[in-house]
Amino acid sequence: MSNEVFEVPASQRNSLPVKILYVTEAKYDRDWHSINHTHHFTEILFVTKGKGTFIFSNNEVPLTEHDLIIINPNIEHTEKSTHGDGLEYIVLGLQDLAFTSQEDVNTQVTFFNFHGEKELYLFYLQQLINELRRQEPGYELIVQNIVEILLQKMIRRKSFTLEKSTSEKISKDIAFVKNHIKKHFREDLNLSILAEASHINKYYLAHSFKKLVGISPIEYLIQTRIRESKILLETTNFPISDISSMTGFSSQSFFAQSFKRVMNETPSQYRNKTNTNHKKKKRTK
Repeated sequence: MSNEVFEVPASQRNSLPVKILYVTEAKYDRDWHSINHTHHFTEILFVTKGKGTFIFSNNEVPLTEHDLIIINPNIEHTEKSTHGDGLEYIVLGLQDLAFTSQEDVNTQVTFFNFHGEKELYLFYLQQLINELRRQEPGYELIVQNIVEILLQKMIRRKSFTLEKSTSEKISKDIAFVKNHIKKHFREDLNLSILAEASHINKYYLAHSFKKLVGISPIEYLIQTRIRESKILLETTNFPISDISSMTGFSSQSFFAQSFKRVMNETPSQYRNKTNTNHKKKKRTK
C-alpha cells in the first residue's frame, strides 16, 4: 500500500473576505420592466439560460447562456431579455468587495463565459440554491464555502484579484441619492430637495456627486427621465406632451430640448425611427 500526503500551507487556509448579502434566482417574465439601477456593493451574475443584453455606461453587450458578469460597486446597469428566449440567471450580492483586473485597473464590469466548465459551475450554483431553499442546520457555512469556491475558480480562470472595498471608494450617500432619483424622477425634484432627502449639504452633494458619477445630480435626473421617456416612445402611442409630463419634465419644450441634447434627435424623430426599425424587423422574419 502506498500513501501520498498533500500538505496545505497555513497561508492558504484563510477565508476570502466575502460577506454575502443575497443570492437571487431570476427568470424572465413578460411583465419584467428593465430599469437602470446601481448598488454600493458588487454583483456577480451567472446566466444559466436564454439570451439578452447587458447595459452599462452607454455600452450594450450581448448575453448568452453560461455568460458570467461581475459588476463592481456604483456601476449603473440593467439587463434586457430577448423575447422568445428569456434570460434565466443567478445573482450573488457581495458586500465590501471589488474586483480589480490585472490588465485594466479601471475595470467597471468584467465578462467571461464559463461554457467550458459549465457542469462544474452549474453544480455549485444548484447546490447553493438548494442549501438556501432547505436551510438545514449548518447551511450558512456551506453557502459561504460554495461562494468562496466559485470565486476562487473565477480568479483562477480570469486575470483579476479581489480587493476589499473601503468607504472612500464607495459612497453610500451618493448611491442613496441615485436611487432616490430613480424612485421619484416623476416628481418635482431639485438640488435642495435631494440634499434634504439625503441629509447632505447641497453644495457638498453637487461636488461629491459629480466627482463620483461624472455628471451633476440634476443632469443625472434629466438623463433618468429621458431613459424612461424612450421606453414610452418605443412602447406606447401616448402623445409627446403626455410623455413629457409623465416623466417629470416641467414643459414639453424643455423635454424636447433636453431630449435632443442627449439623443441628438427630437422625441418625434426617435419614435419614428424606432417604429420604422420595428416594421423592418417584422418584415424580415
